Amino acid sequence: MTAVRQDAWSTEDDLILAEVTLRHIREGSTQLAAFEEVGEKIGRTSAACGFRWNSCVRKKYESAISNAKAQRQKRSYLRKQPALLGPQVAALSTLDTEENLYKADGISEDSLSIDAVIRFLRQWKGTVQENGRQLKMLEKELREKEDELHGLRCENDRLSKEVNEVQTDYRVVNDDYKALIQIMDRARRLAFLTEEEEELKTRFKMDANGNLERIE
Repeated sequence: MTAVRQDAWSTEDDLILAEVTLRHIREGSTQLAAFEEVGEKIGRTSAACGFRWNSCVRKKYESAISNAKAQRQKRSYLRKQPALLGPQVAALSTLDTEENLYKADGISEDSLSIDAVIRFLRQWKGTVQENGRQLKMLEKELREKEDELHGLRCENDRLSKEVNEVQTDYRVVNDDYKALIQIMDRARRLAFLTEEEEELKTRFKMDANGNLERIE
């Protein structure tokens, strides 16, 4: 059973994936078979190999893929001509023709690997440079965000102090207002009681006959 690796793809893994897949294309096999073979070699699942090929590696080998498909068509054509030659002669002719195809196209496993390494290193250099530029931009944005955050924290502290001061003033004014209401309420009750007492007081005077008479 193929082990499932969790580490990143290395340059060597990508080269193995490219070489095996191109070979299967030349031989008329399926990419699924190629991914299964690669998975057994590098310890990954065929699904992971397929995803890596389609998402990343394939675009780097478009020219090689076209050449491999052309070779597959030539092989297919030659294999359909057995009636013109005897079986043994046809087999030898096919073998010689395949070797000539490799020589004519200038493609071999070694040359393919070297070209792939060169292309990969050039692309990797460009990727590293681009990542470096992006990193500097991100660092600049991070510094700006940190300065902005510091300013917001200072503003928040200032506003918090103002809120505390306003709350303190509100409590003082509210206490004074309650005390004033209480004073006014006591004064109102005292005035009401005084009026009642005055109304209750009755004055009398004595008439000529010696009787007490109420004075309104």
